[in-house]
Amino acid sequence: MNAPPVFVLSPPRAGSTLLQRMLGAHEGIFTHPEPHLITPLAYLGFHDTVDAAPYDHVNAAEAIRSFVDGLPGKEADYLAAVRAYTDRMYGGMLAEHPDKRFLDKTPAYALVAPFLTKLYPDASYVVLTRHPLAVFSSYAQSFFHGDWERAHAFNPVVERYVPALAEMLRTRPVPLVHVQYETLVTQPEKQLERVFAFLGLENDPDAANYGKTEMKAGMGDPINVGKHDRPMTASKEKWALELRDDPRKRALAEAMIARLDDEDLALWGHDRASVWRPLDEVGDAPSPTPVLNRYTMQRRVMLALRKGVHARPEGVLLLRRVRYYCDVLLRDRLDAR
Repeated sequence: MNAPPVFVLSPPRAGSTLLQRMLGAHEGIFTHPEPHLITPLAYLGFHDTVDAAPYDHVNAAEAIRSFVDGLPGKEADYLAAVRAYTDRMYGGMLAEHPDKRFLDKTPAYALVAPFLTKLYPDASYVVLTRHPLAVFSSYAQSFFHGDWERAHAFNPVVERYVPALAEMLRTRPVPLVHVQYETLVTQPEKQLERVFAFLGLENDPDAANYGKTEMKAGMGDPINVGKHDRPMTASKEKWALELRDDPRKRALAEAMIARLDDEDLALWGHDRASVWRPLDEVGDAPSPTPVLNRYTMQRRVMLALRKGVHARPEGVLLLRRVRYYCDVLLRDRLDAR
């Protein structure tokens, strides 16, 4: 690579694919749908452990730390070796685009930001945040047919991502630019100008019209971004309509927000005093209906298969394999927190 990569860090369902598409419309940037290169590397054993690993992770962690302690540069040598792998992968993707910078947008990276910033201290970081309840509403609508309780039991997205990204915004271990989704969709050209300036790229206001640039299909938002050619504001406060008419969802939302730190909320741009304000301003528009399409149906089938593994004692090995593949495809397992 001729220049360090660009990383967009955000929770899932926060508009990161939209931002990726707009940044990728710039002639100086090349991007690819969610490579997921960094997350597995963060759990190889030296910096962290993974309880669900198919090996003895405790022994592996001790062995790797012992091995790295014998290297001349210790942790720096370890990071250099890991970076050689990711540099080769990113660089290979840029083989036909040598003058561009690679942009990696994988939401799970937000949960391993301390590792990522050690690995790539010279990279450019764009942190995208959105109202926490808008994030969760979109997550539950998109993947659980609007069932907030099931979605939260499966993956408490708000309680995981708000503290993780707030810590990065608080400590700023690397230079970064913070973008709020609500401002991005209402002032896309102005916000892109900020980001391009941070990246040292010439401003391209037309990048807001991301539909002019094709991007390979893959991991990422399969539902909404492809329906439009530029940012839309229609879904900005949709979550408030959902809570207005459902006391059970409102109660769960209040419990989620109560678990968050005041400073973390403020760093996201939604302090505790204002986080409920959209409920007072939402009006009498109809509540959103749950999304139901091929993608959401696939997830519902996988969740049902995964749940059914414990219902039958026969064929234990086969059922465990079914559960394993469901976990792989669903990706955001609760026990992977």
